[in-house]
Amino acid sequence: QLQLAESGGGLVQAGDSLRLSCVVSGSTSDMWIHSHTMAWFRQAPGKEREFVALIFWNNQDTYYTDSVKGRFTITKDYFGNTVYLQMNNLKFEDTATYYCAARRGMEYVVQGAQYTYWGQGTQVTVSS
Repeated sequence: QLQLAESGGGLVQAGDSLRLSCVVSGSTSDMWIHSHTMAWFRQAPGKEREFVALIFWNNQDTYYTDSVKGRFTITKDYFGNTVYLQMNNLKFEDTATYYCAARRGMEYVVQGAQYTYWGQGTQVTVSS
């Protein structure tokens, strides 16, 4: 199985940028045997978990929720087993705990319940 560890969160002002990292460890060879999807989700206090972005491990296709298009970019270091979320022009409404997630399969899945592996989360707080 895989272990995911996020980092890079912090307290920033509106308009600032942050880069989140998700390091994947464990049975990483499985990611080359079966197709995988890596994704970022977030959950704000009192809100439901929300899909943010995904990237397929085996190609460069990406997908974003409308509210972050043009501001956030998901990338990966294929051989470094790391997924990144570059967040630019942060807004107050981006404040949330951000989670890295992974699942087998190469589909545009935005439901968190369909993801198998999760990190512990990293807090992003944007002051207005």
